Formats: sequence, structure tokens, C-alpha cells
Amino acid sequence: MARVEQGDLALHFNALGTVTAFNTVNVKPRVNGELVKVLFQEGQEVKAGDLLAVVDPRTYKAALAQAEGTLMQNQAQLKNAEIDLQRYKGLYAEDSIAKQTLDTQDAQVRQLQGTIRTNQGQVDDARLNLTFTEVRAPISGRLGLRQVDIGNLVTSGDTTPLVVITEVKPISVVFSLPQQQIGTVVEQMNGPGKLAVTALDRNQDKVLAEGTLTTLDNQIDTTTGTVKLKARFENADGKLFPNQFVNVRLLAQTLKGVLTIPANAVQRGTNGIYVYVVGADNKVSQRSVAIGTSENERVVVESGLKAGEQVVVEGTDRLRDGMEVRVAEASPQVLEGEPQKPQTGRPSGLQGDSVGSGSAE
Repeated sequence: MARVEQGDLALHFNALGTVTAFNTVNVKPRVNGELVKVLFQEGQEVKAGDLLAVVDPRTYKAALAQAEGTLMQNQAQLKNAEIDLQRYKGLYAEDSIAKQTLDTQDAQVRQLQGTIRTNQGQVDDARLNLTFTEVRAPISGRLGLRQVDIGNLVTSGDTTPLVVITEVKPISVVFSLPQQQIGTVVEQMNGPGKLAVTALDRNQDKVLAEGTLTTLDNQIDTTTGTVKLKARFENADGKLFPNQFVNVRLLAQTLKGVLTIPANAVQRGTNGIYVYVVGADNKVSQRSVAIGTSENERVVVESGLKAGEQVVVEGTDRLRDGMEVRVAEASPQVLEGEPQKPQTGRPSGLQGDSVGSGSAE
């Protein structure tokens, strides 16, 4: 027998999920040249900004020096032109030169000013290209296998990256739920707290990580009738790997103060759903019940039972309304008496024959 219990019941939704990196970056050079240094170890944890590799910088150093030289040359010409412009203004005030001469000198100054702005842009571009010869980690994460060796010519248009960085702390798990469960999830997501998500191993025996639900997709997959969800896991111990398959358990909601009984106490017949209740006189009575959701082999009873009542969980196949039973090894047993026509099959945990009147001798 089992007691009708009243309390909180955590309701979970289960699914199969795929671990995905929080961010994935293909690290490629932004300039062309020979790869002269590789400064990382495969599988290494790196931080954003760490130096990973170096492309031959000599060409870009020369380009920067040339751009800086051109800028300095034009700056000198501008300085001289500005001095001449001031002189021409004085001469024009004395009516010693024509207005056209002054205007021509003013135009030359403006032209040189524009040229210098162009030269400055060329210097900035050359300096930027020089910094790009140092290939740095754009994000923090774990490095994969090196895909390009030292000495190879690399370009910004290469399809093969130097290495791939995956951000795994934190990490995400993507899974799908049937559309009929989404209403409950949305309702809970709109609440004050976050929904807890547990990632388990293949056999669902070991907890790999604990996380929270972060995202719900904006449409239903018409092929499967499911909706994708994403959960975030801090993954501090690194147990989750990208593309790993895990079992997901989402805490959808907690039912407060509900009545529950073991699932194997619930019977179904022509008259609907019922259970066998053991009274204080050890006699069983068949009682119709309304049940709700189930979790961990326990079923929510919506009506028909009260907290503390005893229900039969084993040997129910030969029980009839009004029988007197005794409990032996947690199984109800019918007391011996006048034989009664049994139902199909012999029950487990019952001894003796059934009593038609429901009374013991």
C-alpha cells in the first residue's frame, strides 16, 4: 500500500539536446604574407587579445615608412605655401600684386591641406595593416587543432582558418520540446525567476551541468511540431563539449500542495479511472478518481482522494470492491474465505481466495 501524499511536485520536461559553443570564430589573417610564427598550443585556453600568430611584417613596415615619408614631404610643402600666402596677403594690401596671384596661392594651400589629409589616411591604413600582421584571439575560449603550418603563404581570403576558437565557458545546449508544452514554458519564463535546466549523460545517470533557460525560438517547426529552446551553462569544469549529445531535463513548473499517488496504483476500466482504497477496517473500496500530470512515477490526483488515505499499489488484478485484505511485505493480501470468481490472471502479493461478501471468516 501507499499513502496519498500532499506536497509540492516539480514538473520536468525531458528532451535530447546538442551542446553548442557560445561563440565560434574561425581565426584568419587580415593581411597577406608568409606565416612566420605560431605562438599557441592546440587545445589551449586563450583570452581575447592574446597573440596567436605572426605574418611576415617587413612589407607592411616598408609601406608604413613610405606613407609617413610622403606625409612629411607634403607637410613641408604646406608650411612653405602658408608662409607665401601670408606674404602675398601683405603685398596685395600694398597693391603690389594682382588679386589673381593671391587667389592662386590660397588655392595651392587648400590643395596641399587636402593632400595631407589623404596622406594621413594612408599612414593610418599602413599602420593598421602592420598591426594586422599580429593575429590575435578575437574572443576568449578554447583553441582547436592548428590547420596551417609555419612557412605557408596566407591571405585574408583563405577558406581555411589558422585555428578555430570556441567559447565554452559559458556554453549553450539547444533542444526541442513539443508545441503543447510551450505554453507552460512561456508562462514560467514570464515569471520572476529563471527556469532551471539540467544536462545529463547518455544513460541519464550522471548530472553533467546545471544551467538556466535563456531563449525560446520564435516559430514552430512545422515538420516536427516542436520548438527549439536554448539553455546556458557556465561549464566551469569543462564537462560539456560542442556538438555533444546530452539528455536535458527542464524544470517547467512546481505544482504547489497537490495530492499524489504512485502511478501503479491507478487502474483503468470500463467505468473509467479508479484506485483501490484501503479503509480502517482493512476493506478495499473501488473509488473513481480524476488524475492530472505525472512525474517520477507519481501521479497528481485532482479529485477522489484525500491526503493520508491508503491506496493499493500491488495485487490489484484480483481485488474487488468490499474485499478484506491484509498487508504482507508491502503487498495487500485477500483474507481466506468463500471463493469468488477471480478476474483474469493471478495477482502478485495476494494469498488465499477472494471473499464474495467482503467479510473474513
